[in-house]
Amino acid sequence: MRKNYYITTTLPYVNAKPHIGFALEAVQADVLARFHTLLGEEVIFNVGTDEHGKKIYEKALEEGKTPQAYVDEYAAKFEALKKTMNLSYNKFVRTTDSYHVEAAEELWRLCEKRGFIEKGVYKAKYCVGCELEKTDSELVEGKCPLHPNKELELIEEENYFFKMSDPKIGEALLKYYQENSKFVIPKHRMNEINNFVKAGLKDFSISRLKEKMPWGVAVPGDDKHVQYVWFDALTSYISTIGWPINRQEFESNWGTTTTPNAVQVAGKDNLKQQTIMWQAMLYAAGLPFTKQVLIHGFITSGGQKMSKSLGNVIDPIEYVEKYGTDALRYYLLAKMNPFEDSDFTREKFEDAYQADLANGLGNLVARVAAMAVNSKFETRNSKPEISSNVRGALDEYKFDEAMGSIWEKIKSADRYVSEKRVWELKDKEKEEALTSLVGEIRQIAVDLQPFLPETAEKIKNHFAQETITKIPPLFPRLS
Repeated sequence: MRKNYYITTTLPYVNAKPHIGFALEAVQADVLARFHTLLGEEVIFNVGTDEHGKKIYEKALEEGKTPQAYVDEYAAKFEALKKTMNLSYNKFVRTTDSYHVEAAEELWRLCEKRGFIEKGVYKAKYCVGCELEKTDSELVEGKCPLHPNKELELIEEENYFFKMSDPKIGEALLKYYQENSKFVIPKHRMNEINNFVKAGLKDFSISRLKEKMPWGVAVPGDDKHVQYVWFDALTSYISTIGWPINRQEFESNWGTTTTPNAVQVAGKDNLKQQTIMWQAMLYAAGLPFTKQVLIHGFITSGGQKMSKSLGNVIDPIEYVEKYGTDALRYYLLAKMNPFEDSDFTREKFEDAYQADLANGLGNLVARVAAMAVNSKFETRNSKPEISSNVRGALDEYKFDEAMGSIWEKIKSADRYVSEKRVWELKDKEKEEALTSLVGEIRQIAVDLQPFLPETAEKIKNHFAQETITKIPPLFPRLS
């Protein structure tokens, strides 16, 4: 029986077109999904869109559209990212899907039945940009540091609360963290959430008055309220795999209390929501925790946070249209730190494109193919395995190290060509040298499959032929 592997990204809000930060997250998850598929596992890879909440409701009104028409339009932009970034996901959940709405309502009922939901008066400073309340300690000069241009809203109204302060939740989370030291990657993020829980958890609001904000999932048994967007959206990770209707599908992918299976990828701004709030909700509903959460950093541009006013926003679609999908995938995987903030500029991107893709991988493949024209090589019908150093790096989510090890092979093969002056060799000596190089290129193609799938397939198909021919440029040099 094949082993199951389930991985999900977060669900981006559909109040704007896809940005480079989500492209990074989606590509990281895609690499892991492809890698585990190559290992022979049964992979479920989920992405989707978060379509409720005040931010989206206000945007729809601003554009003179119904909320549903608005989210339909923007959800299509995110679904198009599958082709743009060559993503292999096989689940796409929208929080307006009827099956998801039913799941969110059922999760509410379970949490309420088990005593973790109660009604109270909500008083808070609220950031619409984050769709989260903010404590004074989280503010910088009275503003949300992530959305400094948005005024905080002062809210005082009757709401339902999730009783995260219940000692049973804190105890269960700390026990799980202690028994699963790699629950959150990287380690310093694990330490961060551990300390946060130890400091004491607080209840959080999980509903809004429908008369003020009608765009959301209904609160079961109370038509005056809709569910708070985070409570609704987090449920998507299990609604997409059949919960609560198809328990078999759910358990085979999400796992059980004793053998959790789900892996989540999220940005550092989602740390508390994914590793504390969501896990608390799962516990309250009597469901298994997530197995592991991978947290990545932000992408800056020229050392600054991206913003339209600064003119430094990186549009992933624009880069794909100009340089190709695998060129952008390469830069996000090889040049971005998997766990910390990283800088992205067009100059750095083009330097990497020229040096590593056009003059590196592309040049090596073209040189060897040209030298091997009319030579015959044994065809490979077997499925060679990914190199152990690439596999080891991926097991630790070190995408940049995995790519680095592949590019060391490329540089080594290039040195071999130059030092041996292969193009000048004759007869058996040349045949042996080319056989070695073709074998190395075939292995590079195997190792590249999770990272640059289109390029890997081109190389693999070309060098699987018995008789090698010249190959068109994989990455044309920039003019």
